[in-house]
Amino acid sequence: MSGAPTAPAPPRDYRLLVPRDWFRIDLTQDRWRGQLKTFVDMQAEGRSVPAEAQQEAWVTLRNTAEAGVAGGALEFFLRPETADGSIMPASLIVSLVPRSGSPVPRDLLSVFETEERESGRASEVSAVELPSGEAVRILTPTTLDLYIHMPGAVGYLVLAFAVPLTGMQGPMHRLCASIAESLRWIM
Repeated sequence: MSGAPTAPAPPRDYRLLVPRDWFRIDLTQDRWRGQLKTFVDMQAEGRSVPAEAQQEAWVTLRNTAEAGVAGGALEFFLRPETADGSIMPASLIVSLVPRSGSPVPRDLLSVFETEERESGRASEVSAVELPSGEAVRILTPTTLDLYIHMPGAVGYLVLAFAVPLTGMQGPMHRLCASIAESLRWIM
């Protein structure tokens, strides 16, 4: 018998607490386009939203969802926000980035710090400890991305928040941080 510690088992699933007023779209099902259209129609209903703004919102959200699906997205949450007759929802995309032997968070942090420095974007990259484990955080004025290292070193669960209207500050930043802190692994 070896005295080496055993690696934790990979989780079977995760649990994330998201406020009830956030509309959930399951990106693992083929019906996600219909769910997304329902969200856009509900936001425009009873408001003086120009047809062009409604169509633009649909196209933008559809393209976001399609890019998410191509990158391993599992869920897309939308928080209704309207301003000036346009539909600009706050959003959260939950993605799984599976990698056997994935880099540890400090190595991922180093990669992201280098990328951000070279890009010249106004991003803050840091390591954070969440109840669910170590994470790398990338914060911009309107986005918050968290790469949470999964038990068993099988990859990362990525929480990508976007808040285009109010920005990632004050109450919205605290809400997004609270959602991230609610993440629990189901073993």
